[in-house]
Amino acid sequence: MKHLRSFFAVLLAQAGHQVEGIDLTPAMLEEARSLAAQRNLDIVFREMDAQALSYAEIKALCAGNPLIKEKMDLDVQVAKLKVLKADHQSQKFRLQDKLLTKFPADIQETNAHIAGLKSDAQLAAAHPQGKEEFCGMVIKGVAYDEKKTAGERLVLACSELPNAEEKVIGSYRGFELSLRFDAFRTEYQALLKGQRKYTVPLGTDPLGNIIRLDNSLNNFPERITAAENELDTLKQQQAAAQIEVEKPFPQEEELAEKSARLAELNAQLDMDEKGHEPEQDEEEQEDEPRRPSVLAALEEKADKAETVKPFKSFLDKDGDAR
Repeated sequence: MKHLRSFFAVLLAQAGHQVEGIDLTPAMLEEARSLAAQRNLDIVFREMDAQALSYAEIKALCAGNPLIKEKMDLDVQVAKLKVLKADHQSQKFRLQDKLLTKFPADIQETNAHIAGLKSDAQLAAAHPQGKEEFCGMVIKGVAYDEKKTAGERLVLACSELPNAEEKVIGSYRGFELSLRFDAFRTEYQALLKGQRKYTVPLGTDPLGNIIRLDNSLNNFPERITAAENELDTLKQQQAAAQIEVEKPFPQEEELAEKSARLAELNAQLDMDEKGHEPEQDEEEQEDEPRRPSVLAALEEKADKAETVKPFKSFLDKDGDAR
């Protein structure tokens, strides 16, 4: 069954016929070409749908008409160009959607993020933390002025969490301070909230946790730079998308020319088919015997006067009425 589709093409070519095979599957065409090459046979195989051929096209194909060969090639080329154009249009619609909705929303969100970072940077700068001095921390309404004591109380607050949900416990350096347990990472986390929210993983070292909080609040210049770079990237992508969406289909002219030529070929093949149909119909009409007209038979019957037979009762055998 492996070479069944190309069997007849090979068989006819071996018999000395000029053969041209068609199939809609590229893999089957490659298999058929390989089989023909193994037998040193000159067979032309084309990619197209045999079920889409009309009577005139099949007739022209069998007769070796060069027009049908040109049409078959153009059918494949035009179909591929239309697929490429549809893909181009699809990409264009996606870019238009991004230009109308996604890029403006992302740019607006990034601008808001940058503004929040700058505001929080000012808040952190207003509550500085010196290397030797401790600015204090509030936990559950109690202010702790010593760094080690504040760190120990922070670790204790983690163990006192009733569940993994986020819970506000106090404040630090002007930021709201919350705690939660991350089950995925199996760690406690502190959350510092100003205009934005910043997550800080916590450990078991009291002083180490304070250092981690300070490092997060001292990292605003890097955060702002990264956000501004992201904004620049978004604007560059928006500009590039605007350029791409205005580009026409690059093979539009080729598609138009080949479509026009294909229409001419279809018209010529259609005319050839219509040109042979009347002669064929006349021959069939001459060969077939003329059928009697049903309407004429009815009119002929209506013209004839029917004789009225006397009414006979079943009691009157002679036909006399009583």
